[in-house]
Amino acid sequence: METLTWVMIYGGLILLSLGIFVARTAQILGNGFMLAGAAIACVGGVLIYVRSRMKSPERKS
Repeated sequence: METLTWVMIYGGLILLSLGIFVARTAQILGNGFMLAGAAIACVGGVLIYVRSRMKSPERKS
């Protein structure tokens, strides 16, 4: 759960920043990347909230 959360947050932010650069030449494609990246990063934020409310988070050491 922890790994998935951080992969979604960082992956979403990378996709969002890629969309900003792509939007300079291809507006529709760039907007799609930005929208998808923001959505993925928000899902990662929600996963942080869900994990904080779990009674006993699973941890693999």
